[in-house]
Amino acid sequence: MYYPELANRARSVLTTETFLGYDHNLKTGDGEWYDTTNLSSRAYPLMAQREKRGAVRTIANPGGILGRDALLWIEDGVLYYNLLSMAAYMPGITLSAGKKTLVSMGAYVCIFPDKVYFNTADFSDNGYMERTNAIDAAAANVKYSICKLDGTAVTVRYTQGTVPASPANGDYWLDTSSAAHVLKVWSASSNMWSQVATVYCKIEAAGIGTGLKKYDGIVLTGCAGTEQVKALNAAHVLYDVGDNYLVVIGLLDASYTQAAGTVTAARTVPDMDFVTECGNRLWGCKYGVVGGKTVNELYCCKLGDFKNWACYMGISTDAWAASVGSDGVWTGAATMAGSPVFFKENSIHRVYPSATGAHQVVELQGRGVQKGSGASLAVVGEVLYYKARDGVCAYDGSLPVLVSAALGEDRYYEAAGAGCSGLYYVSMRRADGEWSLFVYDVQRGIWMREDSLHAAAFARIDDELYCLDADGTLWALRGTVGTAEADVTWACETGLMGYDLVEKKYVSRFNLRMRLPEGSSADLWLQYDSSGVWRHAGHLEGRGTGTFLLPVRPARCDHFRFRLTGRGEIRLYSLARILERGSDA
Repeated sequence: MYYPELANRARSVLTTETFLGYDHNLKTGDGEWYDTTNLSSRAYPLMAQREKRGAVRTIANPGGILGRDALLWIEDGVLYYNLLSMAAYMPGITLSAGKKTLVSMGAYVCIFPDKVYFNTADFSDNGYMERTNAIDAAAANVKYSICKLDGTAVTVRYTQGTVPASPANGDYWLDTSSAAHVLKVWSASSNMWSQVATVYCKIEAAGIGTGLKKYDGIVLTGCAGTEQVKALNAAHVLYDVGDNYLVVIGLLDASYTQAAGTVTAARTVPDMDFVTECGNRLWGCKYGVVGGKTVNELYCCKLGDFKNWACYMGISTDAWAASVGSDGVWTGAATMAGSPVFFKENSIHRVYPSATGAHQVVELQGRGVQKGSGASLAVVGEVLYYKARDGVCAYDGSLPVLVSAALGEDRYYEAAGAGCSGLYYVSMRRADGEWSLFVYDVQRGIWMREDSLHAAAFARIDDELYCLDADGTLWALRGTVGTAEADVTWACETGLMGYDLVEKKYVSRFNLRMRLPEGSSADLWLQYDSSGVWRHAGHLEGRGTGTFLLPVRPARCDHFRFRLTGRGEIRLYSLARILERGSDA
C-alpha cells in the first residue's frame, strides 16, 4: 500500500552576520534595527552593548564644562579646574547665573557672556576683559595737553597765522591760518617748517589709565571744554599709558584743565551670540539691537589679544568687524580647516582670515544650524557635524550633506553634540519631549540610540568624553574615570518582517548565535501582525565565554517583529531566520 506523497514546503534561510545599527524608518534593511537602547558599533560587524559610563561628580547650578589638559567647570558661579585638586579659582570674581560659553585661546579660557578670562598656566592671571575708568573731574582735575608719542610734553613757541621769524631748530609753530590748525616744527638743517604728521594728546588724571595697556583700543566720553577737547570723545588707540595718564591722537591749540563732569576711558568687548577661536583670535557674531542700533555683524579681536575688539591702527594685527546682509538670527559658530564658520538656519558664513588683515566673508545658502542647537557643532575626522532643522548635517567646507536618514521622520530640537574617537555624540529632544542620546560612527555610517540622556554640555580630554546632564551629573561616557555604573541594560528591536512575500508565511525557527559571559542575560520577545503585544519567546543566562544557539519557533503570521533585551555584555554574531511559505489565502 502506498500513502499519498506530501509536497515539501518551500523553505528558505536568511542569515544576518553584519549588524548596521539604528534605522527608524518603516522599512529597515537586513541587519538594521528599528530601535536600539545602549548598543554600540565598537564591535562592528557584531552587535554589542555600549561601554559602562563613570559617574564623576554632581555639579550644583552648572554653568558649563570645558576640556583642556584637565577638566574645567563652573559650579554656583565659581570656576573649578582639575578634578584631582578640586580647587576653586578666581576668588574675587563670581560669575552670573546661567549657561556660559567657554572658549580656549592658548593658555587662557574666556568666559562669555561675563567677559571673564582665566589663565590655566598662571592662576593669578585672571579678571575681566573689559575695563572702565570713570574720573570725577571735580575731584581730580583732568588735564589735556599735546605731547610726543612717548608722552613727553610739547611746548608750542608760536601760535599764529603768519610764518614766524628767526625760529630755532626744533621750535613748534601752531599754524592757525586755516580753519584746520596745523602743528609744524622747524628744521635748521633743511631750513624749513615741516608739518608734524601725527599730533598726540596727553590726558592726565589720577587713575585714568589704571588697568589699561599700550595699544589698547578705548572709547573716551565726557571730555568737555573747548571744541578740540570735545572732539576727543571718540574711539582711540593708546600709544602710551600709565596709571595716571593716557596718550591718544589729538590736536589742541592750548593746554586745558577740565574741572567738572565725569571723564570715562573704557575698553569694551562687544556682546556676542556665539564665539569661537581661530588663528590666535576670538571670532564672534551678533544679531539684534545694540545701543539703539540694529546690528548683524561678525567680529574678531586683535591678534593674540582677546581684550581688544576696537583697536584699529591700519596694520595686520588689528581687530576687525563686518556687517552681513543675510536675514535671521545667528544660530551657531565653530572653527574648521583654519576658518571660523558662522551659521544661521538657512545660511553659512565662512570667514577666510588674511595675513594682511583683509579678512573675507563668503556666504553660502544652505542648511545651517537649527535655532537652539548651536551646541551641536563638533568636528570629527576633519568634518563639521551639526543639527540642522531637518536632520544632522556633515559639512566639509563645500556643501552640507544630511547624514541622518536613519533617524526617520521624527523631528528633534535643542541638540548638543561632541566628537570623540571617530564618533559623533548628539543629545536631542524629540517633538513629544523625549530626549535621546544618539551616536554616529562617522567611518562606518552607523547610528545607534543609546538612551534618554539629556546632555547639557560635552567636553573631551584625550580619549574620554565627559557629559554634563540636565540634572548636573557629570558622566565619563567611556568609563575611564568615575564610579562605574551597574551592568548596562540593552535592547534592540527589528522593523516589520514578512512584507517582502505576498503569500501566507511564517518563520519556523530563529537561530541566534551569541556570546553571553557569566552574569549576563538575554530575552527574546515577538510581536505578531502589529498587535502591540510582545510575547516572551525565550530566556538565556550567560555561561562563560562560549557561544550558543537560541532556537525559537514563532507562530504563523502575516508579519512580525522581534525584540532582544538583556543586561551585561553581549556579542551577537549571527541571526538566522528559517522561513516557510504557505498559500495565498
